[in-house]
Amino acid sequence: MILKEELAACSRSERSLAQHLEATEQSMLAIIGQYKEELNQSFTHEQKLVEDFAQAYAEKEARGRVIDALHQEATMWMDRFALTLNGSQDLLRLLAKAKAIAEVCSAPEEIHRLINYCQHMIDLMAHIIRNR
Repeated sequence: MILKEELAACSRSERSLAQHLEATEQSMLAIIGQYKEELNQSFTHEQKLVEDFAQAYAEKEARGRVIDALHQEATMWMDRFALTLNGSQDLLRLLAKAKAIAEVCSAPEEIHRLINYCQHMIDLMAHIIRNR
């Protein structure tokens, strides 16, 4: 009788442990599923970051090529202007002639501003060329 009761108690204990083990296993599987989902989300986020970085790098490279091209063109024009300014005094002579005519003919203020602007640009380019 005592053995039967012990056997029944052991069976109940075994069922209880089996139920507890099953619940623990279900909890573990749920946690694993949650971590898998988080891992997938992290992987997806990482892929997006890699793609965004690649796009930003490509845009940076493209901007760099544009800046280089603009710099080369600006240098070309500065060299041409330097040749014009240093090799020929026609531009300066023409500007001096325009100033004289504007003063004699009482040119409108806009013409005087344009002549002053041209003089300013010539002076600025000469300064840039000298300091290159």
